[in-house]
Amino acid sequence: MTIKLIQNYFVVLLLATTTLGLSQGLSSKSFKSSEHLSYQASYNMSGVLTTFAEVNMKVATVKTSKNSYLHLKCTANTYKKWDSFFKIRDLYEAYVSPYSLKPSLYKRDNNENGTIRKEKYIYKGNSIQSTYVRGRSGVIKANFTIPSNTRDIVSTIYYIRNLPIEKASTGDQKDFNIVFDRKSKTATLTFMGTETISTVLGYKKCYKIGISVKKEKLLKGKANNIIYITADRNKVPVLIKFSIPVGSGQLKLIKASNLKY
Repeated sequence: MTIKLIQNYFVVLLLATTTLGLSQGLSSKSFKSSEHLSYQASYNMSGVLTTFAEVNMKVATVKTSKNSYLHLKCTANTYKKWDSFFKIRDLYEAYVSPYSLKPSLYKRDNNENGTIRKEKYIYKGNSIQSTYVRGRSGVIKANFTIPSNTRDIVSTIYYIRNLPIEKASTGDQKDFNIVFDRKSKTATLTFMGTETISTVLGYKKCYKIGISVKKEKLLKGKANNIIYITADRNKVPVLIKFSIPVGSGQLKLIKASNLKY
């Protein structure tokens, strides 16, 4: 596994946990402050699905002298027995409005086998003031523009969980923009109906969503990249199956606490 593969692996998680956006406004929120979701990440090694890392997603409330924000935090860490082979310590964070979920700040701090990647985005309308670090180099500043309604990966996850997926019909598609590595990427999501599967939450009827990314080798073909999201008010991503040019794998929910409903 290369650094690029591992980076793409967790981008898959964050991209795949978005769903069809069928409304410009928000429905009632599907999560609350203190929600905590944990996933096991597995990769197909020589025909065997091997669990090697854990991904955690947490929501908290943060208050400043002027505003209150939701702090959306995602971490990805290899289990210790894999650290000698390939050590991952990744952190992604977004600070968003508790009402509109519009992002104000995004941070990324990755350490993958000693390779450092850091980013900080400050949102200014349709522009972003960014600082970033690659490897052992110093901090570089760069401002860039983004299309309207473009969000970072973390804030997109929670924003889309609030939209009324239940109104989708089989075959419906939706394009949306996500900013990552200071570039805007367009993803296409296809509603593939519902399916009942066994999860840590019990047998759950789930929305089945196919995903692909335009002009990217990553996530080609909606039939090979599928996210299952509970068809209830919590809209929890419970299983993600994916196939990328260098292999396949899955992310499976193993723990969910402080769900809103």
